[in-house]
Amino acid sequence: MQVDRFFQTSRGKIVAELRRRGSATAAELAAEFRVSPNAIRQQLVVLERDGLVAEQSVRRGPTKPTLEFSLTPEADKLFPQAYDKMLSAVLREVKDKYGPPAVEEIFGSIARRAVDKAKSKVTAGDAEGKVAQLTEMLREGGVVAEYSLIDGGFMLAEHSCPYNEVAKEHPEVCSVIHQVLDETIGEHEQVESMRQGAKSCKFELKGA
Repeated sequence: MQVDRFFQTSRGKIVAELRRRGSATAAELAAEFRVSPNAIRQQLVVLERDGLVAEQSVRRGPTKPTLEFSLTPEADKLFPQAYDKMLSAVLREVKDKYGPPAVEEIFGSIARRAVDKAKSKVTAGDAEGKVAQLTEMLREGGVVAEYSLIDGGFMLAEHSCPYNEVAKEHPEVCSVIHQVLDETIGEHEQVESMRQGAKSCKFELKGA
């Protein structure tokens, strides 16, 4: 399975939505994607068969139990995976031998390449178009991302991060997304961080 292509399919979008929500019923997913619950159930059957989704009966208030769907540990493998311990160890070694500036330089180079890629994809002439294109670029990389309108701009939310554990020890990792935002969207402020215990990384995009 090619992960980038998978997330462009109907089943891939359901997997990404379940990652964002945690769990959902077929009716909730149908409402999100504006299709019939039966169409969603057909996709869920395939996802269950592939071991990516599991169902469970839950009771919401006094009503009869309803079926909710959530991702299995196998589905986590579809999202960007980082060998956290190894990467942290390598960065620690670099920092010990050459000092913090060496790690900053490494991620500076990574950020420059990420910016070049983003600029080739974020080409819309209007603010929302740019935010939408950047969000789609993140999704193509397997990140569960979405944006919404807020007063004065947009809110970009990343619900998954392949380097979350690494970033707790080496916050330089986070410089990449900040530089990408700076050079494709403009002024922004991070208001939530998974590195600091939040469920998502959220950015207020003021320069869009």
